[in-house]
Amino acid sequence: MNLHQGWVVWLEGTQGMSSGDPLQSERTARIRLIGSARTDAPLPFGAMAAERVLLVEDDPHIGASLLRALTATGYDTSWVRTGVDAIESFRVKPAELVLLDLGLPDLDGLDVCRRIRDHDPSAMIMMLTARDDELDIVIGLDAGAIDYITKPFNLAELLARVRAQLRRVAAAGSGSMEVGDLRVEQNSRRAWIGPVELVMRAKEFDLLARLATDAGTALTREVLMSDVWDENWYGSTKTLDFHVGALRRKIDSGPGPSRITTLRGVGYRYELP
Repeated sequence: MNLHQGWVVWLEGTQGMSSGDPLQSERTARIRLIGSARTDAPLPFGAMAAERVLLVEDDPHIGASLLRALTATGYDTSWVRTGVDAIESFRVKPAELVLLDLGLPDLDGLDVCRRIRDHDPSAMIMMLTARDDELDIVIGLDAGAIDYITKPFNLAELLARVRAQLRRVAAAGSGSMEVGDLRVEQNSRRAWIGPVELVMRAKEFDLLARLATDAGTALTREVLMSDVWDENWYGSTKTLDFHVGALRRKIDSGPGPSRITTLRGVGYRYELP
């Protein structure tokens, strides 16, 4: 069954339910799907069966719904319900993308994210959580997530973000570029300032490569959010500011002007030497 856009995954805490039913504990999340199902819709553009997605979600209703949606979209999807199983599954068979719920029964999702990233620094992890405080989002991104989606979320939007992230990796060029003493190799996803290799998270590399591609040119916040995160992005762009700050700490040295200039009310520009 393919899923029609407009479906919404809805998180509802339940109270006072019998503890004898493991599917109806107080932390059980129900799903409300608003929309309709279609069986004749084509696969969304960009989906490829060879791309593997690891879904880490302990709630049986949300997990089953996301598994159906991802499988119907054409992804090779594995579903695990604990942090320990997630780490082991990724170690045995790495996935192109990990959808990680933070509220797991055994380990905190942030710790799972860090341990997966320790195993593979290039791992792409999208966090799914009911924690919508700005500080929680910053902590999640700092732990290595490339995206942070709060519940309730629109299923069509989630699938669009998954496609955008996987398509961006598949479309990465094989060339390299140099801007002064900065060298970026897109095929190996590595970058250097002079002889020193930069250690960056996945989105930090994507942002640096995007800025360097048009060095000397002003890039708006909307363009950067669209090209680096999601072409359908809307809402806050604070994650962009966070990643620019992280990049500056890695590529700038001394008290002089930054290589990345803030253009107030516009966006950012990587300066030519």
